[in-house]
Amino acid sequence: MANSSLGWLHLTIGEDAPARLDKALAALVPEEAALSRSRLMKMIDEGDVLLDGVAVTNAKAKVAEGQVYALRLAPAVELEHLLPEDIPLSVIWEDADLIVIDKPAGMVVHPAPGTPSGTLVNALLHHCGDTLSGIGGERRPGIVHRIDKDTTGLLVVAKSDRAHHGLAQQFETHEVNRHYLAVVHGVPSAYDPRLRGLRGISFETGGILKVATHLARHKTDRQRQAVVWNEGRHAVTRARVVEEFQGAAALMDCWLETGRTHQIRVHMSYAGHGLIGDQTYGGKRRLPEKLFGPTASALANGFARQALHAASLGFVHPVTGEELEFSSPLPADLAGLLDALRAGASG
Repeated sequence: MANSSLGWLHLTIGEDAPARLDKALAALVPEEAALSRSRLMKMIDEGDVLLDGVAVTNAKAKVAEGQVYALRLAPAVELEHLLPEDIPLSVIWEDADLIVIDKPAGMVVHPAPGTPSGTLVNALLHHCGDTLSGIGGERRPGIVHRIDKDTTGLLVVAKSDRAHHGLAQQFETHEVNRHYLAVVHGVPSAYDPRLRGLRGISFETGGILKVATHLARHKTDRQRQAVVWNEGRHAVTRARVVEEFQGAAALMDCWLETGRTHQIRVHMSYAGHGLIGDQTYGGKRRLPEKLFGPTASALANGFARQALHAASLGFVHPVTGEELEFSSPLPADLAGLLDALRAGASG
């Protein structure tokens, strides 16, 4: 369990936590905190990890269930190494503390090796000027969560440090309401014995699919995530069928209890229902022309990105306390895909 307050992150050791301090913290720290394993090691070494007010500087120290470790977070940093760029943004909401963006496909959220510019952060620095929160670090100012480069939809960014801490805490405690629309291969069903036999898969009232696993970096491909059981981070996704197409594809409403890298894409693939267009996790499945006709099948089989859209986002304003809820319509490519599937299925 994680709990944060201004300048600190508090992590409580659970019964299933790894025995070593560094591994336990790596498993517990929320992704929104943007603390890598190497960064956690450095924090331990520098005395920024405390137990009962005393610094613990041995990364291999044994931990015990119920212990609460306090991590001293670095203060906001200056952003002189990042350049503002005049990139158009679709702004859904903005005030002095936060901004909600409808992100297009192809835009990376924050700079990283290989993408030093042209990111959402570069665009925000131009749009927001010096009001963007610096707590996320030099390459992630204001960023409290992210969506993949080729995923479209809603993203909230902090403009003030107070908003940054408040939003990060809501993400850590799973109080943020996030729904995604995805187009997947096949149609998940509670009556499918294959699905019911998969570890971590269950169905809740109303035919809601629940996938509960741990996720960690793939052992041989570090750009991918993989389902694991004895390491990594706990991840829970729920999904329901909104519309199905000839039993070969479905529009799914997916929502997150946790927010891990590639979570929906990995979980749907693990369930045997990878996203259409997902070159990383979707496999080599193709929609048959005999079911949909040449136009719809060609569009689906050649879809240029994972068919995933962050359609709704709800949270409590971290400064005013107002309950906010935002929605984003499907982008043109996804709307066109669904229209083609409907037309092909009815033809």
